[in-house]
Amino acid sequence: MDPDTVAKAFVEHYYRTFDANRAGLANLYQEGSMLTFEGQKIQGSQNIVAKLTSLPFQQCQHNITTVDCQPSGAGGMLVFVSGTLQLAGEQHALKFSQMFHLMPTPQGSFYVLNDIFRLNYA
Repeated sequence: MDPDTVAKAFVEHYYRTFDANRAGLANLYQEGSMLTFEGQKIQGSQNIVAKLTSLPFQQCQHNITTVDCQPSGAGGMLVFVSGTLQLAGEQHALKFSQMFHLMPTPQGSFYVLNDIFRLNYA
């Protein structure tokens, strides 16, 4: 399958799940996965989902501006996303960037090995 197609499908699934049910992201990570969220490093699927579900807002809407991807070694791919994050009750959207390193699973899908998230302050 074309890497750009995989990347776009992953991004759509990830943010749709994040916006509707963050706990549902658990199956995209494994115990060796690492999230760096605003400089804080978190390892392991359970710890990552605990961080994401403890964020100080309940409802949000991601709007994706760009998705770039490159193949990486061992059948993986790097996916770089930029966009805006609209929090419920807030007038202004926040700009963000996020990078995923996706790795193949034996079942033919992908999991997130590395995930780096940053808000972009203007």
